[in-house]
Amino acid sequence: MRVPDHFEEGVVISVEPRINDRIRVPEVRLVGPEGEQIGIVSIDDALRLAVEADLDLVEVAPTARPPVCKIMDYGKFKYEAAQKAREARKNQVQTVIKEMKLRPKIDQHDYDTKKGHIERFLKQGDKVKVTIMFRGREQSRPELGYRLLQKLAEDIGELGQIESAPLQDGRNMVMVIGPSRKKVAEARRKPETADTVNE
Repeated sequence: MRVPDHFEEGVVISVEPRINDRIRVPEVRLVGPEGEQIGIVSIDDALRLAVEADLDLVEVAPTARPPVCKIMDYGKFKYEAAQKAREARKNQVQTVIKEMKLRPKIDQHDYDTKKGHIERFLKQGDKVKVTIMFRGREQSRPELGYRLLQKLAEDIGELGQIESAPLQDGRNMVMVIGPSRKKVAEARRKPETADTVNE
């Protein structure tokens, strides 16, 4: 296989900023360790100032003309950036979609049990995909599934909201219910207050 001309063997394109002697431009706009503007200086003077401060010269804006470099502790900078990225990942809310399958002619007890599971999922902040499975002649009566999904949406009430209306999908009818943010917050607060009362 022929390697395209624009790829040189052994060359790795790095996303890391260039530091110290890897910065190969005649002059840079320099920012001091405390964020003060030093101005446009030659690369040799910038490197000398960084060495005198016992810090690194880091290219922070390579596309600027001339490039902007800052005198800083690069190891500490990388560590803090990794900590921020980890913190941002930790704070991300991961949405989980649970699935509940029902039959159009479901028994009342089974319906109540499945409804209880759906309510629990919604209180935990998860979305629920409710699937009505039609078999045989039931496929000619999709209104049974539609009515069951409407009844379920009414029974759940303010705990959830319909994100995707009932939709026929081959032999199945599907509806997606998302948690109501206000009710989820209240449901999560209730156990804490109940614990304090018991004490």
